[in-house]
Amino acid sequence: MKSMRPDYKNWVPKGMLYGLIAGTAVILVFWILFGIAGIGTAGTLKTVLAVTFGIVSLVLLAITCWVGYLYSSFSYNGSRQISRKVVEGIAGYVELPEGGVGLDVGCGSGALTIACAKRSPQGSMVGVDRWGKEYASYNLQLCDDNAQAEGVGNVVFQKGDATALPFEDETFDVVTSNYVYHNIVGADKQALILETLRTLKKGGTFAIHDLMTPRRYGDIYAFADRLRAMGYERVEILDTTDGLFLPHGQAVPLSLEGSKLLIGRK
Repeated sequence: MKSMRPDYKNWVPKGMLYGLIAGTAVILVFWILFGIAGIGTAGTLKTVLAVTFGIVSLVLLAITCWVGYLYSSFSYNGSRQISRKVVEGIAGYVELPEGGVGLDVGCGSGALTIACAKRSPQGSMVGVDRWGKEYASYNLQLCDDNAQAEGVGNVVFQKGDATALPFEDETFDVVTSNYVYHNIVGADKQALILETLRTLKKGGTFAIHDLMTPRRYGDIYAFADRLRAMGYERVEILDTTDGLFLPHGQAVPLSLEGSKLLIGRK
């Protein structure tokens, strides 16, 4: 019998953390055996191995501790509740009209899709994701199971690519996304937003959250001006690390600096 508790996984893959722990343990063993105990080594070689394995061990240990901190911080049900705060914060900007349909691009484990559906029982949400191997623990069945565990029936999940969404123009009343586009290597991030907005009905609203740094997005404020020139209304860019979703002091060690929420109406 399946557990009826939702499992939204973690933004940091568990396999990455376990791999780092295992790798660090192996290097520490090598350091002890060859650098400290000197099994099969002596003199200069022993010193070189001690220094080399010692440095590598320290570096790996530091990285492992940092990734462990990220894993703990991003746990949906953990003590810090960062992932939940971000998801529910975005959902607060998503309101469906009576009978309306919303789209969540890159739904992952379904957390944002389900949160939006719970807030707008008068409408329904569609979650799409390519569910690639880089996040192997995320899949369509997981999303369906989480919706069932939450008792949410006004959601549908399907496979789809954010670079070419499988929907006609002006299909949805609301479009949203959370920390997705920056993960799509090689893609023009502004073009990805425009592809999402293509599916939004005239008069519909959007709430798109991501790491909108200049390196990833170029001039996001110039892009907002471009949207206004295209006829979009109430376009705003909100810095979500100034206390809106999380304080700036937390954003930096969590590598979430540059987090911004793009909102507006078509």
